Amino acid sequence: MMIKDYAREMIGKDPVFADIAGQKETVWINDRYLSFAHVDGISQLIVSDEDIAGAEERLRRFAPYIRKCFPETLPDEGLIESPLREIGSMQQALIETFGREIPGRLLLKLDSHLPIAGSVKARGGIYEVLKHAEDLALEAGMISEDDDYERFADEDMKEFFRQFTVQVGSTGNLGLSIGIMSAFLGFKVKVHMSADARQWKKDLLRSKGVEVIEYEEDYSTAVLEGRRSSDLDPKSYFVDDEYSVPLFLGYAVAAGRLDEQLKEMGIDVDGEHPLIVYIPCGVGGAPGGICYGLKRLYGDNVHVFFCEPTLFPSVLLGMASDRYEEVNVSDFGLTGMSAADGLACASPSGFVTRIDRNLLSGDFTVEDGILFDYLRMLKETEDFFIEPSSCAAFSGPARLMESAACRDYLQRQGLTEKKMTAATQICWATGGKLVPEEIWGKYMNTYL
Repeated sequence: MMIKDYAREMIGKDPVFADIAGQKETVWINDRYLSFAHVDGISQLIVSDEDIAGAEERLRRFAPYIRKCFPETLPDEGLIESPLREIGSMQQALIETFGREIPGRLLLKLDSHLPIAGSVKARGGIYEVLKHAEDLALEAGMISEDDDYERFADEDMKEFFRQFTVQVGSTGNLGLSIGIMSAFLGFKVKVHMSADARQWKKDLLRSKGVEVIEYEEDYSTAVLEGRRSSDLDPKSYFVDDEYSVPLFLGYAVAAGRLDEQLKEMGIDVDGEHPLIVYIPCGVGGAPGGICYGLKRLYGDNVHVFFCEPTLFPSVLLGMASDRYEEVNVSDFGLTGMSAADGLACASPSGFVTRIDRNLLSGDFTVEDGILFDYLRMLKETEDFFIEPSSCAAFSGPARLMESAACRDYLQRQGLTEKKMTAATQICWATGGKLVPEEIWGKYMNTYL
């Protein structure tokens, strides 16, 4: 694979780009990170606190429907929410394995176990499908916002939605989220899946009545073809992971939910008790929305890092090069398949890389083989699984105190040893609940 001229120039000037091109694990600290007060006005023009509150209210309107149709949501009264769990044994294992300090408390946000779709994509994906269904039903006069939204479970509503199609391009988890929810509502559904997508995810979608269209090419091709197919059908709606504001809002709602959970655990987030969050990242939609929501809520008291595979650091490259969606990992000579299938996106979201350019603290890349080490470590210490893509998040706390670039960042942000001791660090698990039992056995015995 030929390295493009602009990439070659960057590789020659910056060791971060050189390490990326060499498929080495990399730490990048955002050179354009700003205090939240400096970017608030700009970001407010795109997505406001009111927009996020509106998304939360819409999800609450749909709670009676979700509660009725998906009994697993009963404990949360129809809200699609996941546990927040302290993982002290995993924290100690990381410290002993890598010989590095991990200060404060280490928690795991289990969006890997979100109801219905079993991944972080259940937040934004299901939200966007529900919003689309609501828009159609309101326009047709079949419902009003004051009605009981259990109405969406009625057969005449399903019959109404059968005339419409929902389409999406996906490496797997977004396809599951969109496909399961859309089909349940009654929509015809087409999921365009890239070569990286796992067979079990395709099989599960087909079992739900979803049409799965497979491509030998990567995620970008699946999105392009999905968008093109949808454009040809006036009754088709395309869920665009690269540019969708509704998706972004659905993900951003997570911040307020997390805040409630932290308060229930007696955990403060303020100037003396910083919050550090690590989120696995593919095209950027889910982590971008979560990052944005957290920054709007906590400002400079939260520090968000993305975690990407060494073969697909698309968001890192998009931001660090300031080329945004125009960058492709192949420009830097990166090719091949990644075990982190949900993160295997060659080009990032232009929307997310721009909106989070001044908000993201940095990015860690991680080799595929390490993901399975983390997976086994979590099973052995905490006795549960998250899929390999989710395990990318552990690269953050495992390496934060090791890197000179990170230590410099902590110093510049006033994150003293005392504050770090009082910090809360959260790894964000992005998928795993729906993985078949036999696949877990294969994961446990995968050594790369």
